[in-house]
Amino acid sequence: MILTRKPKRSLNVHPQILLFYQNYVDVKMKWKKDLYFDTIPIINKSKELRPLLALKDIIAADPTGAIPVSTVSKRARSLEISGRVASFLRKHPAIFQEFVGPKYNLPWFKLTQEAIDLDLEESSVFEACWPKIVDRLRRLVLMSREKVLPLSIVQGMLWFLGLPEDYLKREQENPSGYFQIVGLGDGEEGLKAVVDPRETVLSALQRNTLGQLGGSAEELPSVLPFPLFPSKGLRLKRKIESWLDGFQNLEYVSPYEDFSSLDPSSDVSEKRVVGVLHELLSLFVDCSAERRKLLCLKKQLGLPQKFHKVFERYPHVFYLLLKNKTCTVVLKEPYCAGSATAIEKHPMFSIRKKYVKLMNKSQEILRNRRSGKPMKQHSDDDVDGNVDDSATEEDSEELFRVAEETMGN
Repeated sequence: MILTRKPKRSLNVHPQILLFYQNYVDVKMKWKKDLYFDTIPIINKSKELRPLLALKDIIAADPTGAIPVSTVSKRARSLEISGRVASFLRKHPAIFQEFVGPKYNLPWFKLTQEAIDLDLEESSVFEACWPKIVDRLRRLVLMSREKVLPLSIVQGMLWFLGLPEDYLKREQENPSGYFQIVGLGDGEEGLKAVVDPRETVLSALQRNTLGQLGGSAEELPSVLPFPLFPSKGLRLKRKIESWLDGFQNLEYVSPYEDFSSLDPSSDVSEKRVVGVLHELLSLFVDCSAERRKLLCLKKQLGLPQKFHKVFERYPHVFYLLLKNKTCTVVLKEPYCAGSATAIEKHPMFSIRKKYVKLMNKSQEILRNRRSGKPMKQHSDDDVDGNVDDSATEEDSEELFRVAEETMGN
């Protein structure tokens, strides 16, 4: 449902101001549920996947390959686990194997062989693709005002960018050449991107345009429209369509350009905000993130106080997934554009997809334990389980396949 509203105006207002308000449209978009995005496995499980991989890394880093539950039992809050850590570990028997420890009959946990193999594959992929993955972090830093981000903010973005939680420690011990650690005052340190003056950094939208029109970066038009992907059943009124057409014809300001001269209240500035969020999400592993996790970037990226309203005003560009008491924002383009997008599939996307399959296999193991049925043997491509109560295993496999194909295969 689309509602439009004109702001109230006084009869004593100057005629020129009245003329301005006559063209003003306050767009109110009612949230429209989209079953496709609601059931994409890797997005659907992302909130649970993060603490799972954190626990996996803790166990894998131990010299013995196993830990007593007491090692992590008091870290539920830092790991963002609701409930007991032991219960969380037992919830995933396809990844964590419980056994009785050598002393005091305490429960210990180690990784299953499948999880060990996948952890080794994850490390191998990261080592092979780390320049591409680290470049995504560099692009994020380049979008900031001073081309530098506080380390505390960078740490919070590592998961979304597909980097290990200890990456900053590695960077300090063994600099990659992409960054410099600089002081920001008051004892705070920041990550500064190393910039080549001859380098031209293009956004995904600009690369899309070059792919369609050809030519060089210098020949890019100043007006670049965003790819739009309306959800099924979402219809816009004529006035809203007219407003959206006008928005698409505004000048495009790249997230990597200086924006200090822009009027924050202008339409061009709003289009820049849409462009920044579009580019930001395109850097993430699954092109999605919890909306609240992006708030820390507001000041650094020059976003307005209520920038989250942009996600609601442009439902053809973003989708808001409301599930598990969390609001997740998803960039539609990589999932809907197929091969007609310059957004590259993240190297870690397939790895995380495999972890989600193990999570779903864990659900099947627990169901079989409760029912007393033997565990069925599956091939790697078959173990998807039910992502949602309303989704079949075939539906889940199809969603995995479509999501992977549309993200850059």
